[in-house]
Amino acid sequence: MKYIDLNCDMGEGLDNDAAIMPFISSANIACGYHAGNHDTMLRTATLALENKVAIGAHPGFADKSNFGRTEQALSDPALYELITTQLYAMQLVCKSLDTVMVHVKPHGALYNMAAKSSSMARVIVKAVKDVDPRLCFFGLSNSWLIKAAKEAGLKTASEVFADRTYQDDGSLTPRTQPTALIEKEENAVAQVLMMVTEQKVTTVNGYTIPMVAETICIHGDGAHAVTFARTVNAALHHHQLIIQRP
Repeated sequence: MKYIDLNCDMGEGLDNDAAIMPFISSANIACGYHAGNHDTMLRTATLALENKVAIGAHPGFADKSNFGRTEQALSDPALYELITTQLYAMQLVCKSLDTVMVHVKPHGALYNMAAKSSSMARVIVKAVKDVDPRLCFFGLSNSWLIKAAKEAGLKTASEVFADRTYQDDGSLTPRTQPTALIEKEENAVAQVLMMVTEQKVTTVNGYTIPMVAETICIHGDGAHAVTFARTVNAALHHHQLIIQRP
């Protein structure tokens, strides 16, 4: 049997977390910087516990007005502090619930910038490792995020996306482009199954590139988030794939 993780970015101020939670195995919870606050972190973590979903931190830039999707230039110490502060906040929430945080996935512009920057990726990874070396690190498949985490000896989960398209270099199509989002269920399912069963993906220009798929992301703020979560979950089960945290 093949195992695959199905994750979702949550605790970001939408009202669909409870509807999505039964279909996933990992929740990436916003830590109050790009979205959310202590109360939303607590509520989302409680929902995850009730649904036996792994709890992870989803740290992003301190930029709620742009939902953490605008690039920022931070010094290495400032970037390190940005990550550690959010991870410690998530740890405190987990401690209050007598549970543990098990993974970390950077958010938005922070994620996309570090995927292409070895220096940023290494600072983020060091911050994660210093907080807890047992954490699993989620990062874009074949990116510097995964390379840096492996170099540091962290457990990793190479991430692919059900609701986003890919460029020829394996990066996600920028949201500023009209082809960035996958809007149809059948297209999302087809892309997921190709990535999971064949370990490759078709880019926006029609090329086929290799893709390591260990965890699949569905964005909780997507217009079709609940439907995609339900449909992708069903498709994975139909193909005898067991949905389980890394």
